[in-house]
Order: sequence, then structure tokens, then C-alpha cells
Amino acid sequence: MKGKTRLDGQAGCYGSLAAVFLLLWPAGADAHLVSTGFGPFYDGVTHLAVSPDDLLSVLAIALLSGLCGARHVRAVLFTLPAAWVVAGCLGLQRATEVSVPVANTLSFMVVGALVAVDLKVPWPLIVGLAVALGLFHGFLNGTAIAQGGGGVTALLGTSAAVFVVVALVAGFVVALRAAWARVAVRVAGSWITAIGLLMLGWAFRA
Repeated sequence: MKGKTRLDGQAGCYGSLAAVFLLLWPAGADAHLVSTGFGPFYDGVTHLAVSPDDLLSVLAIALLSGLCGARHVRAVLFTLPAAWVVAGCLGLQRATEVSVPVANTLSFMVVGALVAVDLKVPWPLIVGLAVALGLFHGFLNGTAIAQGGGGVTALLGTSAAVFVVVALVAGFVVALRAAWARVAVRVAGSWITAIGLLMLGWAFRA
């Protein structure tokens, strides 16, 4: 009797897990612009959240600028979204999407490595990195948004999300004073680099 009760309990547990799995199974995947139902601006905001390479690049430069100081944070906060919009507008003019996964991965791997080693990046270099990342990822975003039926409004949503992420993350990091907290930020940078290595392996798996 106890054995039967145990089997019934296990069957119920597996049934519940199967139900949860089916509920979480995605109905479809959108490789371009995800429709939120709230309009193109919020579609653009969501686009950053579902683009791991773009999000990791923004997180990496935000962590790096936060470790370097408030002046660096202010530079990245405004130059990165501005460059993103400028290059994104150019990307919107293309008829086809541009995809360069290896360069995408390398872009945040390098910055993540700089965070991991806690390199004191000079102010002009951090500005150059922010502009380069903004131009590169913004252009690719523009081509992807265009293929998804979005326009300038969606691009502005993505750049606004970039601004918010940098403001929150870099603002949090720059306020850290404890040595262990800075070590934790460096560990986060090493994780970003490790994720990049995994993505590179996936890109070259063939």
C-alpha cells in the first residue's frame, strides 16, 4: 500500500513538472524585433533584453566605467547611446540584416577582460570604447530592427534602454568602496568573458 502511494506521488510530481514544462514552452521565436503590444518604443526596449551580445556589451562597458570613476561613467552614459542611435539610423537603411556573431562576441569579451583585470583605462580610451561599441552594435541593431518592421522609434527605445542600464549599473559600481565589492565586479567581468568563450565555441562548432 505504501509502495502504491509512493508511486502515485511520484506520478503526480512528474505530471506537475510536465504541465509546467508545457506552460513554459515558447509558442514561437522571433530573431528580430519582439512585439510587446505596447508600441515600437517598448519593442525597442525589449530588443536589448533579448539580444545577449548587445546586453553583455552594455553591461561590460558599464562595469568598466564604474571601476574607473565618475568621470568615465558620465562619458559612457552619453556617448554610448548617442553613437548607438547614429549608427542605428544607418542600419535602418539597409535592406538586409547584417550578422557578425564572432565580432559581436569579441566586442564584449575584450571589455569583460578589462573589467576582470581591473585595468585603469584612460578617459580618452573609455570614450573611444564607448563610441566603438555604440557604432558597431547600433548599426547591427538598426539592420535587425528594420527587418522586424521597426523604425526610428524602436531604435530610440533600444538606446534609451542602453542609457538606463549604464546609469544603473555604472552608478552602482562607482559608489562601491569596499575591496571585496570591487573584486565581485571583477568576477562579473570574468563571467562575461567566459560567456564569450562559450559563445565563440558555439559559433565555431561546425
